[in-house]
Amino acid sequence: MNELKIIFMGTAELSCASLEALTHDRQFQVAAVVTQPDRPKGRDLKPQSSPVKMLAEKSRLPVLQPARARDEKFIAGLRELKPDLIVVAAYGQILPQTILDLPRHGCLNVHTSLLPKYRGAAPIQWAIANGDAETGVTIMKMDAGLDTGGIVAQRRAAIQQADDSATLHDRLARLGAELLAQTIPDYVAGKIPPRPQPAEGVSHAPKIKKEDGRIDWNLPARTIWNRLRAFTPWPGAFSFLQVEPKPQLLKIWKAEIAGCSGQPGAILSADKSGIVVACGKEALRILELQREGGRRMSAVEFLAGHPLETGDKFAV
Repeated sequence: MNELKIIFMGTAELSCASLEALTHDRQFQVAAVVTQPDRPKGRDLKPQSSPVKMLAEKSRLPVLQPARARDEKFIAGLRELKPDLIVVAAYGQILPQTILDLPRHGCLNVHTSLLPKYRGAAPIQWAIANGDAETGVTIMKMDAGLDTGGIVAQRRAAIQQADDSATLHDRLARLGAELLAQTIPDYVAGKIPPRPQPAEGVSHAPKIKKEDGRIDWNLPARTIWNRLRAFTPWPGAFSFLQVEPKPQLLKIWKAEIAGCSGQPGAILSADKSGIVVACGKEALRILELQREGGRRMSAVEFLAGHPLETGDKFAV
């Protein structure tokens, strides 16, 4: 295969492994990197480059940052580059049909689920939140729908009990990058025709909202534990401890399931083994937590400065 001219489109940290895999493989020439415009971040709201832009500049690759992927001037610029293939990974904008039709081999997307399961913005988080035993990555030929294109390749990955969305994110990012680089040569050679996604098993993974992290102690402990792992590090699992003069917001970082029971939200014990809180079924033992504006600490450290008693309650 002659060197393949690729335009890479990505924004989030997830995209970086795929971009690195393409730039380090001599079969591919990354002609340009397309990413979202710099966004104001932090307390001073200074414009900040996306992780992909920082990696592209480090690799001395041309960077394009259109406000809208539908911009005609931007699309004309892509057309002048005459790409053989466009690769998309966590870019953050829906591509118009004119871009999908532009390269002779179309557009491939790296998606972190086993499509058609978990189409949408947050497949990693919802796979953990729903208690799935496995997930994976899909290389898909893009069409005009939301993650509805033909499947080119897939690879499975177990979800481990120690996983949260950050650890699973990193593992799937690497897995997707490896699968992408392995798949492209046979795909462009016509050896892997995209196959339509099955009509059965379609599900959606909507964007995570801050409120998704609020703990409902009426739920079973396992459900809460899964959601805690899914929403770490963002938005974090949080609850309000009912204390005077006002409820105290606590972010829960690590916990485990405990086999006792009681009134949902009630603290059953608070000692060196952790803070045990009753759930709708069984209980959750909090191991690491953080006060609003404070630092992350172990339950033992927290209790040294903020003693709790059996019967104290979290809001339900």
